[in-house]
Amino acid sequence: MRANDPDDDRLTRVETRLTEQEAVIEDLNAALTKQWAVIDRLTRQVAALREQVEEAADRAGGGGPERPPPHY
Repeated sequence: MRANDPDDDRLTRVETRLTEQEAVIEDLNAALTKQWAVIDRLTRQVAALREQVEEAADRAGGGGPERPPPHY
């Protein structure tokens, strides 16, 4: 190939773009992995809080929903 061959320039641009896209994919993968870790932690926290609320309701005598007042 000759110097300043259009095919060389085109190949260089394609290789550069591929390298940039690979970096973006790696960044997105890292962000997604962190988000899933946060989602997992929050899911466990919600489950624990739900259990605490149910236990508190049982201790408070929550045999069922309260009856509405007679005027309802």
